[in-house]
Amino acid sequence: MTILLALTRVELRLFLREPFALVFTFAFPLVVLLAMFGSFSPGDPQFAGAAPDDYYLASYVVIVIAAIGLISLPVHLATYAERGVLRRFEASGVPLAAVLGAQLIVGGLMAAAGSLVLVAVGAVAFGAALPQSPASVLLAFVLGSLALLSAGLLIARVTGTARAAQAAGMVLFFPMWLLSGAGPPPDVMSDSMRTVSELLPLTYAVRAVQSPWLGSGVDLLALLVLAVLLVVSAGLAGRRRGTAPPSGRPG
Repeated sequence: MTILLALTRVELRLFLREPFALVFTFAFPLVVLLAMFGSFSPGDPQFAGAAPDDYYLASYVVIVIAAIGLISLPVHLATYAERGVLRRFEASGVPLAAVLGAQLIVGGLMAAAGSLVLVAVGAVAFGAALPQSPASVLLAFVLGSLALLSAGLLIARVTGTARAAQAAGMVLFFPMWLLSGAGPPPDVMSDSMRTVSELLPLTYAVRAVQSPWLGSGVDLLALLVLAVLLVVSAGLAGRRRGTAPPSGRPG
């Protein structure tokens, strides 16, 4: 526990010094959310009876998580792998679980901070509604954060280099952002776009938060999908990789 807390403090300071991570945590979701506010009339039927501003505020809370989990975190952790930091941690007796745990904690704290900024701006400046079921929204937020951040850990472990992790994260993030319900509302999507949307984990994270936020109850299917994503991603990311150098390269 002492190692985990020490790593968390260090990782938090490193995160706050990284402009790339801060932009995708605070600036990008806020700028796009502000562009969405006022773009639709309050009674627009495409939002299934919800006010457009409320709909987008609930969904962009999830986009904050996704930006950290799919873009910022994989690049940071893959940089550690590329530079041999993970091997030095292992040689020093620092468990891999503590390293990954610190990443999850810092990512979760930053997701919460970025989401609070969105909620403050949306509710105070634009009058968007706060969650109708705060406890259910909190549950969905925590589970969604753990699932998407664990997916980011897996991306980093699979790619192994910062450049590859950044490319993979971008390729995953932007299509999912546009098709998950955080971009065009599902009612304006074509049948093929909705079919693809149903296959994307971010869609279920958005639904898990949106449903109780807008008063539609708990989306059990969305929570189940997120739980499966968490277990699979965390399990695979936590596996130790082989230490033998690739063939043809010096050790």
